[in-house]
Amino acid sequence: MRSDRTSILWRRLDHPGHDSARLTESPTGAIVEGTAVFSEAGLPCRLDYRIQCDAAWRTLSAHVCGWLDTTVIDLVIAADAARAWTVNGQPCPEVQGCEDVDLSFTPATNLLPIRRTGLGVGARAAISAAWLGFPERTVARLDQTYERVAERQYVYQRDGGAFRAILDTNPAGFVTHYEGLWRSEGAG
Repeated sequence: MRSDRTSILWRRLDHPGHDSARLTESPTGAIVEGTAVFSEAGLPCRLDYRIQCDAAWRTLSAHVCGWLDTTVIDLVIAADAARAWTVNGQPCPEVQGCEDVDLSFTPATNLLPIRRTGLGVGARAAISAAWLGFPERTVARLDQTYERVAERQYVYQRDGGAFRAILDTNPAGFVTHYEGLWRSEGAG
């Protein structure tokens, strides 16, 4: 079975931090895994994540583990074929039907709807994601839109347009510049 891999390194622009992710693709699906190291409210934080997607780029599971200062973080977010979600094995009906997971502490998860929708230039898609807010560690529905405005550029909006950012991407679909928040520094 053939497997394709690519990786990327980002630097946070809004406060101290880095994130590095690797994408592994195969005919049966994709895995996005990485580590984010950053300062959260002045406290050191390290979060490892591993997201598994099916062949259609729908999220199957996301495991986030690490620590914030001295607090251990260990969350498993999963979706079944009917798009019913659980968090650490407990039902999470607020995000029923969502196709993607969105981890608030990394730009890696923008890759998921970008690849899943496969938008042509000028096309736009409404997305509902199971959003993990951090440091709160709550999972909630987050309605978003992606509009592909150039070959490797998207306009991302959420909160009914109250938040808007330009996302530049690489050929794999990883964000290389997330206006005001992230910029790539490494391969990808």
